[in-house]
Amino acid sequence: MQKYTERSDGGGEACGWRAYVPESRGFHTPTWGCIPLQRNRPRPLKQPLCSCGDTLEGRAMIDPWEVREEGFSAARTHNRVKISFIEDLELAEEEMGAGASAEDKKSKELEKQLQEDADKDSKTVKLLLLGAGESGKSTIVKQMKILHQGGYTKEEQLEFRAVIYGNILQSALAIIRGMEMLDIGFGSSSGQEDAQKLQNLSDSIEEGTMPAELADVIQKLWADSGVQSGFERAAEYQLNDSAGYYLNELDRIRKPDYMPTEQDVLRSRVKTTGIIEEQFSCKELHFRMFDVGGQRSERKKWIHCFEGVTCIIFCGALSAYDMVLVEDDEVNRMHESLHLFNSICNHRFFALTSIVLFLNKKDLFEEKIKKVHLSICFPDYDGPNTYEDASNYIKAQFEELNMKKGVKEIYSHLTCATDTKNPTDTPEVSNRP
Repeated sequence: MQKYTERSDGGGEACGWRAYVPESRGFHTPTWGCIPLQRNRPRPLKQPLCSCGDTLEGRAMIDPWEVREEGFSAARTHNRVKISFIEDLELAEEEMGAGASAEDKKSKELEKQLQEDADKDSKTVKLLLLGAGESGKSTIVKQMKILHQGGYTKEEQLEFRAVIYGNILQSALAIIRGMEMLDIGFGSSSGQEDAQKLQNLSDSIEEGTMPAELADVIQKLWADSGVQSGFERAAEYQLNDSAGYYLNELDRIRKPDYMPTEQDVLRSRVKTTGIIEEQFSCKELHFRMFDVGGQRSERKKWIHCFEGVTCIIFCGALSAYDMVLVEDDEVNRMHESLHLFNSICNHRFFALTSIVLFLNKKDLFEEKIKKVHLSICFPDYDGPNTYEDASNYIKAQFEELNMKKGVKEIYSHLTCATDTKNPTDTPEVSNRP
């Protein structure tokens, strides 16, 4: 900057500091103007820039730091052009140091925040849980919370009490309806009367409660041999996997001071609608896990979760090989799961996305395979009806659907999502999409 005194074409005397206004200020060409003095100090003003009458092609706030860009430049005053040397930069720097320091600090803070965000993104793994309904996706989300987030607080555990009471009541009612459908009679003479009492109580009690009268009738029915026969044929109607567990634990669960355990929470069942997110950290990586509804009506909501997915965890229930869908009793659950896996594995959106296959509910499958032959689902299967052979056959059916073998690998695991000691290893995935 340079203090100057000169006469303009208008004849007036102009006193001030000459400053450079770059194109970035909105002018088509670099422009010079005058900054009026106040107490002999330069002061940027958002007004005509000189009392001599010199004005710019519009009004702008002068940034004195721009003078450092060039040692000299052409100055335009009215219609006259001349060359002015810029001197005394140290003075300008001193005068404007405070404002520049604030700008510099703000810039550095922004750069730091951007770098922190970039570092965080580089360590974030986005996991998308997919699979048919009731394959154990939500249980895996709960398991991750228990394993990597310190589990549930006492307050959170208490909130599951109403859910568990509801699961028990619905399970008891489902077995009674199943017995009627399968024409299975009660073992005791009071069975029919107890079933009617159960129905009446279910219509009158407050939802999510377990009064003593209700607990008594459920326990009495559960001890009935006919009800046990109906429970054994649960694959022929819709019944929660947790039904047997809760009904066997009713003595403990019915107590007034009942506090749900981690196992109780893991086995609780609420249909997932929409999208649920759980975040946790493991091995210096930050995981964002998204659980979406598995029923057909919920799958249309998956699409906006696809972008930026690092890994897909696909859940298929091993124990579902002899069961039908809730939403379509003509479709086998295992067949539906295979069909869905085929569409996900070979979808163009997931051409480069890692896929981890969780063949879940291996504990239930191990018990069921002793009673129900795998050929009920796969007529071509003629191997031994053992846990190891049957599970390997199912795993092969999924892996065979991969149309990019050699390019894309499927990481398969047999899992039990309710096993708090060893549900499955955390999948080894990178943070690359």
